[in-house]
Amino acid sequence: MSELILHHYAMSPFAEKARLMLGFKGLSWRSVDIPAVMPKPDVVALTGGYRRTPLLQVGADIYCDTALIARVLEARQPQPRLFPGAAPLARPLAQWADTVLFWCAVTWAMQPAGAAAILGAQGTPDAMKAFAVDRAAFIGTMRRMTLADATAQLKVHLAALDTQLAQSGPFLLGELRCVADFAVAHCLWFIRQATSLPDILAPHAALCSWLDRMLAIGHGTSQAMDSAEAVKVARAAGGHVHVQVTPGMGFDAGQTVNVTATDYGIDPVVGNLVGLDADEVVVSRNDPRAGTVHVHFPRAGFQVKKETS
Repeated sequence: MSELILHHYAMSPFAEKARLMLGFKGLSWRSVDIPAVMPKPDVVALTGGYRRTPLLQVGADIYCDTALIARVLEARQPQPRLFPGAAPLARPLAQWADTVLFWCAVTWAMQPAGAAAILGAQGTPDAMKAFAVDRAAFIGTMRRMTLADATAQLKVHLAALDTQLAQSGPFLLGELRCVADFAVAHCLWFIRQATSLPDILAPHAALCSWLDRMLAIGHGTSQAMDSAEAVKVARAAGGHVHVQVTPGMGFDAGQTVNVTATDYGIDPVVGNLVGLDADEVVVSRNDPRAGTVHVHFPRAGFQVKKETS
């Protein structure tokens, strides 16, 4: 069975979500440290342009977005479950956390004093400027929250989460952890990294206790891998996980399509369609270094379109 290879960097909130899910599953994985800003030549060799963090690589299959990564980990190690049958709202609650709560948390944490604490040793004026320029291009034309709006909304969300845990805990949807717990946890983990800011979490005792328990899960067992080595792994893989294009969904197997995020980081990935269903879209593409790779995306949050010449 091919190794799990996570491409990530330390201060990425979504990477923390993936790391915690790997720890929850008790999985061993290879850790590829990637740049926080462009250029990312080895990432692009594997994805064809998609540059969000993290990526999960299994041989020559590249999984984008933690919503999809969660399902891959669930298939790899079914227990303990990220999607327990007793928590049918786990996926929609996780999607809310990964979008609405995430942007409130990031806007709060990345105000100037918080950004300096989060970037740490990299928080030199030049590094801060490079990060700001990179993220401006990354976010593009997406309307950004003001700090005042983010703060007001974040306080409402934190109070609601705290009440939910106090009344119905020990986890967000009851007795069992689920993917929604991890989606909320990585947002609040990021807030905690902004150590120079007032502790906006402190008034919420149940929420803080829950977050401590979530972060105590840890990251499982990992070994470092060089990014160039990961590209070689893809080239040497010699096959891909079986996927197929479901009939009646408006696309045909083998046609050229582009897949693009619908909010930010909208760099399109172009390839031949090899997999499509209600949850996932998969394109095959060839790279001079990585060989033939299959790049997997969730349907939620992404748009697939026929490529026109």
